Amino acid sequence: MATLRDVANRAGVSIGSVSAVINRTAPVSATLRQRVLAAIEELGYAPDGVARSLKTGRTRTIGLVIPDITNPLFAALAAAIERACDAVGYALVLCATADDPEKELRDLRLMRTQRADGLILVLSGVEPGNAEAIRRLVTMPAVLVDRTLQGLPDFDSVTVDNRAAARLAVEHMIGCGHRRIGIVTGRPGISISTERFEGYREALAAAGVPFVEDLAACGDFHIETAMQATAVLLRRRPRPTAIFSTSNLTTIGVMRAIAERGLRCPKDVSVAGIDDFEWSTAFSPRLTAVVQPVQAIGERAVECLLARLAGPPPAEPVRDVFAPQLVIRDSCRVIG
Repeated sequence: MATLRDVANRAGVSIGSVSAVINRTAPVSATLRQRVLAAIEELGYAPDGVARSLKTGRTRTIGLVIPDITNPLFAALAAAIERACDAVGYALVLCATADDPEKELRDLRLMRTQRADGLILVLSGVEPGNAEAIRRLVTMPAVLVDRTLQGLPDFDSVTVDNRAAARLAVEHMIGCGHRRIGIVTGRPGISISTERFEGYREALAAAGVPFVEDLAACGDFHIETAMQATAVLLRRRPRPTAIFSTSNLTTIGVMRAIAERGLRCPKDVSVAGIDDFEWSTAFSPRLTAVVQPVQAIGERAVECLLARLAGPPPAEPVRDVFAPQLVIRDSCRVIG
């Protein structure tokens, strides 16, 4: 079996240079890098990850815990994080919890067993006492993304401004002349659900539009539940002229429920939501959405985590909040 020294001899460089290429711990010239990679290929050299981790105390792996890999937002986030990890020589280990707090804790135990160097977490955050259990399990550096969790104030976080995101969508609807605007909310107890609902109410209040409790229904961030919640809103009399959706899967449920009742968007009901996805323009009508800078959020989360791993840690937890952007398409009509 080829060794690090064999690679160095074949490439005509020092062992330190080979290590710098493999571990990306120091800058090397493109020519030197190519010579080392060619030698690795010729010799079939494979680094001994177990031995290296025992020696350095690092596995060069980062764990990512998300609720649902089939959700376009989290799929895009995972892809962005993986690219950022790969660029600095880290492997990504992924767990999807289905927003189940018990599975979430099992996945965190697994990450601890696998000795991940650090974690990027999208937590369920709904069970009493869950924060304390998470704190006991997460003994390595960790960054919260998308959601924050009460009880973990010392964790770094990288999020979008959820209140501003909701205000952008609702203000656009109000600007189109809508006053009876329904909302399909997210899962109770999750920070983004609360923040987006608050942003909705803030936009109404700023425009002098009264909040009507009957125009709020819980969609739980799932398609089927959002369909049921939308059906409830569409039975109200008078019916809302517009519906604000608080996530991408929620928007799918809203649009399905409108179609199933024989109504048309935006002729009968306008729709705007938070989170975009690649095929949103394939909808008819094309969907108006508030977009999160997912690539930038993923890259920043990795950057924060690597800063913690490099040490010394920042004096205060990082609180990075990205601005959302409204993309206006065809799903909101102007009414008189």
